Amino acid sequence: MSGLAILIPVALLMGLGGLGFFFWAMRNNQFEDLDGAAQRVLIDEEESVTDDP
Repeated sequence: MSGLAILIPVALLMGLGGLGFFFWAMRNNQFEDLDGAAQRVLIDEEESVTDDP
């Protein structure tokens, strides 16, 4: 029973911490462009490689 007295507050703190980080990410526009990264994977960029003899 004493293990639950430690684990329940730890679980609640971790849940509140995760919720806090989620709201921080929402406030800082981390989820603004969800499709941009997926589209950038498909863009074929040519690399400029120069061979120096």
